Amino acid sequence: MATRLTGTETVPKRGARAGGGPGFPGPNGKGPRGNGWKGGDEPKRRLSGLAYRITMWVILAAILMMFAALSLTFLFLSAGQNWQPISMPRMFYLSTAIILVSSYTLERAKRSLRLGRQLLSFRWAGTTLVLGVIFLGCQLLGWRELRAQGLYFSGQPHSSFFYFFTGAHGIHLLCGIVALVYLLSRMRRKLAPLSETTEVAAQVVSIYWHTMDGVWVWLFLLLLIWK
Repeated sequence: MATRLTGTETVPKRGARAGGGPGFPGPNGKGPRGNGWKGGDEPKRRLSGLAYRITMWVILAAILMMFAALSLTFLFLSAGQNWQPISMPRMFYLSTAIILVSSYTLERAKRSLRLGRQLLSFRWAGTTLVLGVIFLGCQLLGWRELRAQGLYFSGQPHSSFFYFFTGAHGIHLLCGIVALVYLLSRMRRKLAPLSETTEVAAQVVSIYWHTMDGVWVWLFLLLLIWK
């Protein structure tokens, strides 16, 4: 029975509400028809910018711990060892300058985005992407210089660390390049208002890129000074 008459009042059927709204939960407490509460107007929950930044810092903490462990292993093995001295490839000097400049251009991209200059920000971020690719190319040319010295990955521990340090860092920087491509794909909508997602993406990519910059400077100095 849909309704019960008591004088002139009607009692609506359970699970229905006047006006055609979603009504009260059904018998199992999951909705008007017992299949779940259908809040059509309820917005989807998204992670906040702080949550994305914290996640990035957790990832970077693991990466930094890995490079710290590798650096300690390098220092431990080199103590008291008569390793063959290795001349730092000239391309590694160039790649160091390039990655420092790339951090500057990415910072300019982030500031321009915050000021609402999305077209200028897109250009600075694109410059950072190009510099990142050039950096990887210089690393490969640096490996070529090592081979010209007769040094290979499996030759001796000292040369093995040169290849391993630069290779591991290059892989992580390649992940940063992929993140830059994603950021640039969002920045292409330069005529649309700045979205929170784009701004958060710029901040997270910037944190990762600057950290990889610092890691390379540390590895470069370690290989240059500790011979």
